[in-house]
Amino acid sequence: MDWTTLDHPPQLMPLYWRAALKRRITGSHLPEQGFRCRVSVNPEQVAAYRHVCGFADSPMLPATYPQVLAFGLQLKLLTAPSFPFPLLGLVHLRNRIRVYRPLGAVSELTIAVHAYHLKPHAKGATFELVTTAEDALGLLWEAQSRMLCRGVKLDGAAADDALPTPTQVSELTRWKAPADIGRRYARVSGDYNPIHLSALTARLFGFPQAIAHGLWNKARTLAALDEHLPAANIEIEVEFKKPVRLPSEGTLHASVAGPSGQLWLKGSGEIEHMVGRWQPIG
Repeated sequence: MDWTTLDHPPQLMPLYWRAALKRRITGSHLPEQGFRCRVSVNPEQVAAYRHVCGFADSPMLPATYPQVLAFGLQLKLLTAPSFPFPLLGLVHLRNRIRVYRPLGAVSELTIAVHAYHLKPHAKGATFELVTTAEDALGLLWEAQSRMLCRGVKLDGAAADDALPTPTQVSELTRWKAPADIGRRYARVSGDYNPIHLSALTARLFGFPQAIAHGLWNKARTLAALDEHLPAANIEIEVEFKKPVRLPSEGTLHASVAGPSGQLWLKGSGEIEHMVGRWQPIG
């Protein structure tokens, strides 16, 4: 892996312009390239993120928050000239977070991102976007996001490794996803993907309404599961199903509190939005 260490987090606006200009697939191999950078944790920004995602006040960072700290590096990687796929149009299929140690007393982290494991999919090809966060003691947290690029043709058969349908779950809570949640989430995450911002911008990409960000759905779910989950040595994996059209209401079903369990986010008419599980890190 060819690592580039940045002196400061990237500026997002030039990367957005780069993303808007690249609309074609330019290859079928992932670059051996990664970016890393030291980042500071701003308590005011964390508080704003908590408010938007429904987390209660706590000395611990939300388990999803390091992904916000990594967003600029992820954007830099996915818009790099050597990256073969256009950022606009990538579909986030799956996300797994691992929390190795409690996320308390965190003021600075070294964030690193890279992509690997390109493989065929029924609708194109997928790859894994890997993000890690280290403190002075070493690896603290990591995430792996499976991304789909439609239209890529690779040799080989597509694997079917979907997460199982949850069993032994019951309704835990409900919440509303308001029409403006995409814009509110963008302000605290930096992710201004047009499909999340308004019906007008979503229609440009084939969606009749704006849809909630998948990572907001996961964050809102983990906020609701706060008392259910261990603070560390935990892996939380979700698979995104049907998008959450805005505005709408979601119903979370979950196992009882414990070191492992399953979750299921549904919408009206029993629409499956997200399935997932948590378990100790293997």
